[in-house]
Amino acid sequence: MDTGLFSIRLATPSDAGTICMHRRAMFQDMRSTTPEQAQAGDAAFQRWLPDRLADDEYRAWFAMNARGEVVAGVGLWLIPWAPSPDDQSPLRGYVMNVYTRPECRRQGLARRLMNTLIEWCCQQNIRLVVLHASKDGRALYESLGFRQTNEMRLQLAEEGNE
Repeated sequence: MDTGLFSIRLATPSDAGTICMHRRAMFQDMRSTTPEQAQAGDAAFQRWLPDRLADDEYRAWFAMNARGEVVAGVGLWLIPWAPSPDDQSPLRGYVMNVYTRPECRRQGLARRLMNTLIEWCCQQNIRLVVLHASKDGRALYESLGFRQTNEMRLQLAEEGNE
């Protein structure tokens, strides 16, 4: 796979709209939400993202084609985390919004973006990076060294929706 035709760049706060579009397309591709959930989630994420981008709490990288168009992206939310015996770093990286336009898939772009993200985390001494893998992305993440853990989740009802 020759991904040399594509360049990687760091996103800026002015890229918030593109990140939001990628996130929406990612959820549509996974068919994991209803249209109503997608609309509500989009609105909430659009309110959340700008401050995180401006404060470098959320970082994103894009793959650009030869025409300068964004064709793929990956995001990293830096979450303050209590140090533990096996990881004394005060931050965890949470990978999110991994998306490649359909016509550019199977060209190694997600791998290149993930490698860029992982390399940046290593440079910043962030030693734990987590994600929630889609069915389609699981093999890529496993090939990069990600492993399933024993993490559990409790989804609490919204007030008034018990």
